[in-house]
Amino acid sequence: MISEEHPDLLTLDGFDEAIIGVVERNDLLAVCYDKSKILRILMRDMSEIQAIEYYEFNILGAYMGEHTPVYLDVMEL
Repeated sequence: MISEEHPDLLTLDGFDEAIIGVVERNDLLAVCYDKSKILRILMRDMSEIQAIEYYEFNILGAYMGEHTPVYLDVMEL
């Protein structure tokens, strides 16, 4: 589990299954989430439009300090 390996990193409550790894830049680490997995989790309780709006405002728009999680929009090549 991320919190055991990296106790200083911030995670989102209820979205553990959307974690895809840890990213690093210079000396900073952050938990990386799969955006589509987050949206699927949100859509368990809301419509797609509501999930997108919630994600953009409450998750993507939240700055929690230098270890704020990052979000990956996976592209198929």
